[in-house]
Amino acid sequence: MKRGPARELLARAEVLGVGLTPEQAGALVALFDRLLLEPQNLTAIEDVADAVDRHLADSLAGLTCPELSGPTLADLGSGGGFPGLVIAMLRPEITVTLVESERSKCEWLSRASANLPNVRVVADRSESLAKRHREAFVTVTARAVAPLVATIELAAPLTAVDGHLVAWVADAARNDPAATEAAHMVGFDAPVIHAVEPFPGARRYLATLRKREAPSARYPRRAGRASARPLVASPSGVAGR
Repeated sequence: MKRGPARELLARAEVLGVGLTPEQAGALVALFDRLLLEPQNLTAIEDVADAVDRHLADSLAGLTCPELSGPTLADLGSGGGFPGLVIAMLRPEITVTLVESERSKCEWLSRASANLPNVRVVADRSESLAKRHREAFVTVTARAVAPLVATIELAAPLTAVDGHLVAWVADAARNDPAATEAAHMVGFDAPVIHAVEPFPGARRYLATLRKREAPSARYPRRAGRASARPLVASPSGVAGR
């Protein structure tokens, strides 16, 4: 007998070693069902079974990293809420700030998180947020936001010293020497790459970087600069997911 999407998500979580109750799995699947009812196009994935793997299980993979911790977390480019809303729903002890510059997406994030007291939605770019809340977050997450070199620069002014960046990275970026060079330029240790398999046959990598010291006051550079003129030229030039 074919299992429903919530049962499939439970199975994915069990393989990953992420604790998930049936109630939580049902709530996560319901979240995606709500997203599909939104008038704006928030995801290219419209099949719930596919979303269980490519959005929900992929987000759960981040919770396999002990570096993803509280009490404060900023999720850059939250979009439809993956992984930020997933983290907030499963880790109520973490105060999660969803950072999204597109107003329509922010409106969805606000509606989706209305019953989550640990969520704050910021309708702004990360560069602007860093000027107001410099080094305010113990963890910064980023999934499919920008190439890894740019993501490192965007996260550095937001991440607290001894905190961590957790970034979903593509296969081509996992051995990128430019990422290590960029990390050292803005106060991070070199990326540590973790291989994960959120669903059968998936090749996924998570990069974790510890913030060892405060970056220069010149960071953040002005909006869009990190992607348009990266700190270090990267042969991969690819985003996370």
